[in-house]
Amino acid sequence: MKLISLIFSIILFITFNSQSNENIDFNNWKKNFKKIAIENNISEKTFDNAMQHVRFLPKVIEYDRFQPEFYEDTKTYIDKRASNNKLKKGLDFYKNNLELINIVEKRFKIEKELLLALMGIETNYGTYVGKMDILSSLATLSFDQRRSKFFTNELLTLLKLIDENQIDYKTLYGSWAGAFGFFQFMPSTIEGYAFDYNKDNYIDLKNSEDAYASAANYLNKIGWKKNSYCFKKIELNENIPVKYLNVSAKKIHSKKKIKLFKKYINNYSDLNISNENQKIAIVTPDKDIIPNAQTLSPAYIVFDNYEIILKWNRSLRFALAVCTLKDKFKNEI
Repeated sequence: MKLISLIFSIILFITFNSQSNENIDFNNWKKNFKKIAIENNISEKTFDNAMQHVRFLPKVIEYDRFQPEFYEDTKTYIDKRASNNKLKKGLDFYKNNLELINIVEKRFKIEKELLLALMGIETNYGTYVGKMDILSSLATLSFDQRRSKFFTNELLTLLKLIDENQIDYKTLYGSWAGAFGFFQFMPSTIEGYAFDYNKDNYIDLKNSEDAYASAANYLNKIGWKKNSYCFKKIELNENIPVKYLNVSAKKIHSKKKIKLFKKYINNYSDLNISNENQKIAIVTPDKDIIPNAQTLSPAYIVFDNYEIILKWNRSLRFALAVCTLKDKFKNEI
């Protein structure tokens, strides 16, 4: 019993000291980051007001290291995010916001089905926007070394938006990764594409009008092509060279004319391809991520629109889930 108590005491001591050291390091980082913020034209007053309660959040690091994209197979991932329940909720949102949705589609040339799919997957139609302190989340991820440069830039952008009175820092609660609002915009996306659609002199991304129109504006500006394919599921044969398979979302490679892949696709005749000169890539999302995954299944040919969704969220499965739910809406609306 004494031995167990001793071991428990040692664990508590190590944990306490580790957290203490981490907090000391984080506070030192915060002092250095203030200098960087001021060098980037953030006022000292804004920094002190916005960052006064910012703290290191260990939970954020846990979430970062254990994202569903890292461990869920494609079928499980898509089934969860493109469920019939999600479809039903989206149809209810559509019926309750019919005028806004149709006007936005016409103005920005973005299908209503796509916007409904994205809003559903991101926040379940605004019912779950996240409860994390975004400033603390971004500061934690900036302090962390995995993607420090990216999150440092996002935090600086957010402070700039606060400094310019475009955002009230007291309202900044969202995802663990620093995303905000009904469509989970990162600060750089807010800066580049969000706008005051309802003209109340405030960009409110937890308001259906501003959020919905801003999402459509974003998709329009980054190149979504209305009524064009996103992906088609295929059956590959064993002869396809591994070099043609995309297993990572970082950069889609080996884009070629569809006709050059024809001999590797067993169900090619079922795909109803009208333009064999159109360039596509092949994605096998479970390979190299899911333990013991089959090399060639599931597999998809992906088009330009698929890569547009990757700009929104750089995950092979996320893009597949969005386009799957989009197609479900198309069959219902």
